[in-house]
Amino acid sequence: MRLVRGAWKILVGIKDALVLAAMLLFFGLLFAGLAARPNPTTIKDGALVLALNGQIVEQATEADPFAALSGSRAPLREYQLRDVVRVLDKAKDDDRVKVVVLDLDRFAGGYPAALTQVGEAIRRVRDARKPVLAYATAYTDSGYRLAANASEIWMNPMGGTLFAGPGGSQLYYKGLIDRLGVNAHVYRVGKYKSFIEPYTRADQSPEAKEAAQALQSVIFAQWKDQIARARPKAQLAAFLTTPDTLIMGAGGDIAKANLQAGIVDKLAERIDFDKHVGEIAGTDTRKIAGNFNTIKYDTYLKANPLPRSGDAIGVLTVAGEIVDGKANAGTAGGDTIVQALLDGLAKKKLKALVVRVDSPGGSALASEKIRRAVLEAKAQKLPVVISMGSVAASGGYWVATAGDRIFAEPTTITGSIGIFGLIPTFENTLAKIGVTTDGVKSTPLSGQPDVLGGTNAETDRVLQSAIEHGYAQFIARVASARKMTPTRVNEIAQGRVWDGGTARQLGLVDQFGNLSDAIAYAAKRAGLDPAKVQTVYLEKDPGWAAQLAAQFRGGDDDEDSGGDVFSRIGADRKAILARAIGDMQRLTRSSSIQARCLECAGMGPVATPSAGDIRLVDLIIAKFTW
Repeated sequence: MRLVRGAWKILVGIKDALVLAAMLLFFGLLFAGLAARPNPTTIKDGALVLALNGQIVEQATEADPFAALSGSRAPLREYQLRDVVRVLDKAKDDDRVKVVVLDLDRFAGGYPAALTQVGEAIRRVRDARKPVLAYATAYTDSGYRLAANASEIWMNPMGGTLFAGPGGSQLYYKGLIDRLGVNAHVYRVGKYKSFIEPYTRADQSPEAKEAAQALQSVIFAQWKDQIARARPKAQLAAFLTTPDTLIMGAGGDIAKANLQAGIVDKLAERIDFDKHVGEIAGTDTRKIAGNFNTIKYDTYLKANPLPRSGDAIGVLTVAGEIVDGKANAGTAGGDTIVQALLDGLAKKKLKALVVRVDSPGGSALASEKIRRAVLEAKAQKLPVVISMGSVAASGGYWVATAGDRIFAEPTTITGSIGIFGLIPTFENTLAKIGVTTDGVKSTPLSGQPDVLGGTNAETDRVLQSAIEHGYAQFIARVASARKMTPTRVNEIAQGRVWDGGTARQLGLVDQFGNLSDAIAYAAKRAGLDPAKVQTVYLEKDPGWAAQLAAQFRGGDDDEDSGGDVFSRIGADRKAILARAIGDMQRLTRSSSIQARCLECAGMGPVATPSAGDIRLVDLIIAKFTW
C-alpha cells in the first residue's frame, strides 16, 4: 500500500504541475495579447515598416491556437489586402510616419489584382512626397511589382533578381493513376473546363493551352505596363528576353546586372540600408548601430481602425475555396457565409450590401446557397453590388450573378462558367492484389457509385445528365443576370477563364473599380453620401485563442532572410511538391458537383501547402538526400 500511495502522490504532483504550466501559459498569452493592443497616442515618430513576410490575401485564415505548441514551423503569414491598403493610405498623411519601409525579403506574393491595389497605394504615399524605401535580397515578380512604386529600391549585393513571368509546368497524374489502377470517372460540361485534366490526361489539352496562353499574355502585359509606368528608366525588356546575355556581360553578377539595367537603385547590406532609414526616421543612440525608430505594421493597423459612425454598408466576403457546410475565415463555407449574411440582415441596420468575391469556386451546392441568401438582401430592397477581387471564377461567378452591378479590376480572373464531377474508383487497384467484388443488386443503382467495384453505365449516364442540368442552371442564371440569351452565354462560357478587361467587353462585368469604388456606388444607390458611411464586414470574428495565436505567427519581428535566387527557386519547388501531395489527396476525397477553376491557381502565388504536406515533403527530401 505504501508503494501505491507513493505512486499516487507522484501522479497527483505531475497533474498539478501540468495544470500550473497550462495556467501560466494561458495567462502569459493573455497578457501578451492585451499588451499588444496599441494606443494611438503611443505611436511616435519613426519609420513605418511593412515586413510582408507572407502573402497578400483577401481574407486571412484563422491562426491555429495550437500551432505554437506543436513545435512545427508556423505557416507563412497572410496580410489582408484591405488592411495593407488602409495602413498605407493612413501613413500618407500622418506626420509621425517619416518614411515607409517595404521589407520584401520573405514576400510570398499575391494575385495580380491585389498587388496592383497595393502598388497604387504605395504610389500614393510616394506622390505625397513621403519617401518609400524597398529592400530585399532578391525580388520576385510579385515583390518587384510592389517595389517598383517605391522611391528607392535597395538590394543585397549577394542577391539578384530574375523575372520569370506567368506560366510554367502543371502537374499531371494520369500516368501515376494508371499505375496505381485508379479509375477516375469524370463528368463535365465545357470544353475549356480543365480542372480535372491533371487526373485524366498526361498533358494539357489544346483548348486549355489556348485559354491559358490568352490569359497569361494579358496578365503579363499588364505587369510590364505597370513596371514601365512606375520605373520608366528601367531596362526591363532586355531582362525579360535575354537575361543570360546581360548577366554574362556582368561576369555572372546578377545584382550588378540589375543595377546597370536600372532595375534597382542601390546595392547594400542590410545594416547599411537600416542606417540610411535611421537618417530619415531617427535612431536610438543607446542601441547598436543600424537601428532606427520603428512603427510596426500591426501596431499601426490597430491604432487606425475602421470608422464606426454613419449609415452601415454591409460587406459580405466570399474568399477562398467554396465548400459545403461551415468553415473558418479564408475558406468560403456555404453555411457560415449564409448565417453571417442572415444575421446581418436581421439587425435591419444595413442600407446596402456589397458582396466581395475572391474565390476560384468550389461546391456548386454551396455557391447556390450563398447566391440564394444574397437574394434575401434584395428582398429587403437593399442595393446589392458585387465587387470582384483577384479571382471570381466558376462558383465565384455563380455567386456574382445575384448582384445588381458587378465591379472588377482589369487583372481580375473571372469566368470559368462550367461545372464538373469527379469520382475515383479502385477496382483495378484491388485487382492488382487479388481482391475482387461481387454481390446482389436490386436496381441498376444499388451500391452505386461503387468506389470498390467501379461504376456502371446507368450510373455514368445519370451523373453526366446531372452535370449537364447543373450547367444549364448556371447558364440560365448568368443569362438572366447579364441580360443575355442562353445561347450567347454558352458561347463565352464552356469553362473558359477571362481577364477582367475581356470580361467587361463580353458583358460579364459592368465596370472597373476596387472594393472602395463598389462601396461608394452602393452608398449612392441607397441615397447616401459615400463619405459619411461606415463599412460593416459580415464575418465572424476569430476567437480569443486564435487572436492570441496570431501574435506569435510570422510577425514583424521575424528577421529571417528571404535568401538569394537559388533559395527562392528551391522554396518554390518544395511548395509545388507539397501541392502534388495535396492534389492526390483531393482525388481520393469525396466531393459534390464542382464549379472550380484550375488556371486561377497558376496566376497567383504558389499556394501555401498544409503543415502536414510540408512535413511529408521534408521526410521525402531527407530520405533521398541523407
